[in-house]
Order: sequence, then structure tokens, then C-alpha cells
Amino acid sequence: FVKVMKMALMLQLCAAAKASVVTGSSFGMPAIAVRGMAASNPMVRSSSIQFRSKSRFTVATVTASNVRTGETGNNVTPYIEALIGRNLHTKPEHPLGIIKGKIEEYFNSLEGSVKFEIRDSMEPIVNAKECFDDLLIPEDHPGRLPSDTYYISRKGGKDVSSAEDRLLRTHTSAHQSTLIREGVEAFLCTGDVYRRDEIDASHFPAFHQMEGVKLFDPELVGGAMTREEWLASDGCKLVADDLKKTLEGLCDHLFGEVEKRWIDEYFPFTEPSFELEIFYNGDWMEVLGCGVVHSEVLAKCGKSDRHGWAFGLGLERLAMVLFSIPDIRLFWTDDKRFLEQFKPGQVTTFKPYSKYPPCYKDIAFWLPDGFEPNDFYEIGRSVAGELVEKIDLIDSFENPKKGKTSHCYRITYRSMERSLTDEEVNALQEELRAKAASELQVELR
Repeated sequence: FVKVMKMALMLQLCAAAKASVVTGSSFGMPAIAVRGMAASNPMVRSSSIQFRSKSRFTVATVTASNVRTGETGNNVTPYIEALIGRNLHTKPEHPLGIIKGKIEEYFNSLEGSVKFEIRDSMEPIVNAKECFDDLLIPEDHPGRLPSDTYYISRKGGKDVSSAEDRLLRTHTSAHQSTLIREGVEAFLCTGDVYRRDEIDASHFPAFHQMEGVKLFDPELVGGAMTREEWLASDGCKLVADDLKKTLEGLCDHLFGEVEKRWIDEYFPFTEPSFELEIFYNGDWMEVLGCGVVHSEVLAKCGKSDRHGWAFGLGLERLAMVLFSIPDIRLFWTDDKRFLEQFKPGQVTTFKPYSKYPPCYKDIAFWLPDGFEPNDFYEIGRSVAGELVEKIDLIDSFENPKKGKTSHCYRITYRSMERSLTDEEVNALQEELRAKAASELQVELR
């Protein structure tokens, strides 16, 4: 609690509240980089103390909750906890809500008897079975490591993953098996997802994804069959063709008629799998990942006689392109100069209202065994919040005599609201150095 108090008071001094940086892969699987990202959350209970800063960023509320439990493997910070329940995707006047609304509008306009259920308030806390096992993501996949994922509990600690682990969802695909088991035939599931990642203008530890799924009538595409039979069947081709036609129409709905191309891809939970790219603003841009739902995924849901398709996309990624928003941190601001530029249902070009100078600070240290860069980035977020714009690895070398490796990182501090003083940046940098040494056991240089 003392640490939380200290953090909140530091943010008061720095005039910026908390919220950090990520987009993420366009289709469920964690640790796949993007190329070219609930109604009030029932998990957060209020015995709360609020600390209000002078910043226009939304104020963090320090609460007693079920996400920082002290259980084995828990690595959720107060900073991340404060982002849960913001529900930016449900606000019709917010850029993310506008994009979500346009996608739902398109699917509601499709001809035919299939109606897509809208699910946008599912709890962000899931178990590893839902998030990984049901989607055929193996236990040794890097996306399951604590260096990549925020765990509420992980009884095997850093090294051992299990189906019972509880975590903040890393993708909205985590709800696919739940909804299919419930008997939902077609749905669009949108929500906030969480991943530990690098820090720059397009990455934030909380971002928003939409998962779309459609199951087909067995009389149309066939029922139970072996995986090999299904992949060779006319039904599989029909499902893939319907998927591509549907998503090409979505792109035209969002971007206007554009040139498109399909790239064969691999995801463990779809087979075959694809990425859809469009030629936009003079370059090819990935829009989403998708595929025919893997037969084993459906079998795990008790639906071995069913077949369908699925896609996933990142709302921030699309909104940054369509609204010309240059920095992902802006989505989390409640500055009226940002929010009043947007109206429900309308895509308008963002007009920058300020650009304050950056302040650069370097930190160099010898790496301990098992060092993970994401652990260092997480400390940067917890210390400086939105005031850290970017962290770059600018030098790495090995000392053969010492048998050690050294990293030097450059931290770019910049507020989107005012000029930072040398005094406050120096204070942040010193806290960052102290935490890196004490929490990561790095040897400062």
C-alpha cells in the first residue's frame, strides 16, 4: 500500500496519471507481433482511495481487488489494475467505440439468416485453459510466460504453466470456447486485452480486440469427419471462401474500395489460416488474421460435428490508421482537446493540439541470468506511466573476460500536455535505476 501511495503522489508531482503502451497481434495468439492491436468490471471491488493528479489523463483508482492477490506468480501491478474497467470500446463517441460500431454495423447489414450476437462485456480474467489450452497453444509457447502475460495466479511460478492458472486475457479468442459451448452460433466479442510488451508509440499493455466467429449448418458443409477429410472437403473450401468474401467486404466498408491480398499464415487454432492485407496510403498493411476453425478446437467444445470460421483484429491498429492518431497513449486520455474531436459514427482526422519536447535519459547495466527485457519495460511503465514515450535498446555487447552481457537503454520521456522539468525527469530516472537494481538484480554501470 505504501508503494501505491508513493506512486500516486509521484504522478501528482509529474502531472500525469497512469496508463502505459501496446497494440498486439491482429488474431488471438499472443507473442505474434503486428506487422506494418465489460460493463464496470466486477473483479474490481471498491474499498477505494482516489488520488487525483493535475493531468487530463483519467485518474487511477486504487482499489482492493482480485487482480493483485499476492498468490504465487501474481505479476499484475497497480498501474495495470487501474486500466481495467475503462471500457473504451463501449463509448460510442470514442475512436475505439466508433470503429467497433462500424464493424458491427457491417455485420448487421449482411444478408442471410445468420445474426451475430454482440458480446462486449465479458470479464477480462480468464484461466489458461480458456486462453491457451482450448486454442491448442502449447504449454511451452512463449506467450504463456510471465514475461509476456499478466497472471493473477500461476502455481508453477515462472517455469510451469497449467490449465488452472488465472490471468488477464491476452486476446478475445479466450472466450471462443466458452461461447461455442454455450451454443452461440455466430458472435462478435470485443474487449480489453493485456500483454507485457515493449514501449513505443504503437504498444500499450492494455488494448482492444474483436473476435468474430461463425458456425455453419452441417447440412451445408458436412458434419463429423476426420481432420484430413475435412481439409480436403468442399465444405472446408466453402467456409474459407465465405470467410474471405465477408472480410473483404468489411475492409471496403471501413477503408473504401481498396486493393487486397491474402497471405497464408499459421495459427494453432485455425486451419487453414490467413492474413488479410490492403494497399492503403501507398503501402501494404496487415488488417487482420483469420482462418477456418481447427477441428480439434471444436471437438474440445463438444462440437466435433460443426465447422466454421474465425477472425481477430485490433481496434487500436485500425483507429490509428483511420483517424491518423500518432500515439496509442492518446486513446486513454480524457483531455477534451482529444475527445471533442470525435462524434459517434464519424471517422475524422485527428488534429494534434500539442507537441512538447522530449527528454532523453540512458541507463546501462550488466544482465543477470534469465533477464527479460519486458520485465525492465514493466518497471518503466510503473515508474513513469504515460510520461515514458519510448524505451530503445541502443547498445548491447558481451565482455568475454567477465562472461557478462551489457545492455544500454535510452528512455524518452515526454508529456503530451506540458513540458517536463529536468528535476522531475531526474527523479523518475533515479527511481527507475533503483527499481531495476533491486527488482531485477541488474548491475548498474
